[in-house]
Amino acid sequence: MNNAVSLASDYPLLNLFWTIAIIFLWLMWFMLLFRVIGDIFRDHELSGWGKALWTLFVVILPFLGVLVYLIARGGSMHERDVQRAKRAEEEFQTYVRAAAGTSGSTDELARLAELRKSGDITEEEYAKAKARVLG
Repeated sequence: MNNAVSLASDYPLLNLFWTIAIIFLWLMWFMLLFRVIGDIFRDHELSGWGKALWTLFVVILPFLGVLVYLIARGGSMHERDVQRAKRAEEEFQTYVRAAAGTSGSTDELARLAELRKSGDITEEEYAKAKARVLG
């Protein structure tokens, strides 16, 4: 280690590289720490005591706590993120449908009524399509 420090001080560009590498590793560490703490508090399956104990473990022994958390619950972190993203997407789609549904459904119903009047679709097909539009 002493040779690396003396080598870095002999070459200013290498010293800059080491500084950037250390800063990058610290930023990665803090991102991982915040991600783990966020996952602890977002998990609805974990009880309040479980959240408190994991948080204490991660705060008191941060390196060991994060490592143990990733080993114990790291595989399910991705699954929880995917479920959260799907829920958010469904809520967004529901909102968009609700916001745009008033004029779109009336236009669709008018088009179906025209098709029924012209005889292009039967009464049964009209009823199914109408139920689909309103459902």
